[in-house]
Amino acid sequence: MSAPIHRLSVDELVPMVRSVVSTETDMIANMANIAALLFEALPQINWSGFYLWKEAEKQLVLGPFQGRLACTRIPLGRGVCGTVAQNRETLVVPDVHAFPGHIACDAASESEIVLPIVAGGVLVGVLDIDSPVKNRFSDADRVRLEEIVALLVATLEG
Repeated sequence: MSAPIHRLSVDELVPMVRSVVSTETDMIANMANIAALLFEALPQINWSGFYLWKEAEKQLVLGPFQGRLACTRIPLGRGVCGTVAQNRETLVVPDVHAFPGHIACDAASESEIVLPIVAGGVLVGVLDIDSPVKNRFSDADRVRLEEIVALLVATLEG
C-alpha cells in the first residue's frame, strides 16, 4: 500500500500527471489516476472527477472520480458541467450558489472549476473539481489544470 500524497500545489501536480499518463494510453485508467492525484494532493477539495460526453444521449455521464456519491447524468447546458460541455470553455465558479441552475450533488460544495476535454475537435467530457471553500480556485489553478487536461488529451490524440 502506498503512502498518502502530501498536499501539493497544482504547479507540483503537472509533472506528476505527466509521469502517470506518459506510459498509459487507456483513457479511463488515466482519468482514474488523475482524479485520485488531484483529490489526494490538492488542499481544500471535496470532489475530483470526470464526466464523459455521450453524443447519442446529448448528456454527460459520470466517469472516474474521487469523493462522495455524485450525480450520474448531466444534460447539455445544465449546471456548471453541462454549461462547460456546451460552451467548451473552462469555468471557475467562486460561489456555486450564485451560479444559475447549479446542480448540488454535494451540499458541502461552495466553489467549483470545470474544464472541457476536447480531442481532435470532439468533446470527450469534462474535468470537475469541487471545494467546500468559496473562492478556492484561482486563475493560476485554471492555467495549471488546463495543462493537466492537455496532457490527458495528448494521450487520446497520440
